[in-house]
Amino acid sequence: MTARNLTKDRLIASRVFKAESIRDRMRGLLGRDSMARDEGLWIVPCPQIHTFFMRFPIDVVFLDRDLRVVAVAEDLKPWRLFPWLPWDFDSHSVLELAGGTLRGSVSVGDRVEFRG
Repeated sequence: MTARNLTKDRLIASRVFKAESIRDRMRGLLGRDSMARDEGLWIVPCPQIHTFFMRFPIDVVFLDRDLRVVAVAEDLKPWRLFPWLPWDFDSHSVLELAGGTLRGSVSVGDRVEFRG
């Protein structure tokens, strides 16, 4: 499937895998050495992420239930935890991308659409 920023009319990723099962959500990107720039992993539900045991940095888009962006973390290095407090925002899912993919192209309040 694809991920598109509807607010800015911009393609975010052209190859998105949706991780919904407990197994897929827990595995996430673990064990991978990298991601292509056009690739993404949409984890549903997922209110929080970490990069423990990962081998590369990632960009992360946190989305609410209406697919509005509630937070963005760019170039999150391995062995990190995204710093947030549960009452700061209502994240329901996350879109993980290769580090350096976003470069400011997604902002809090933007609306994202998944197709395919």
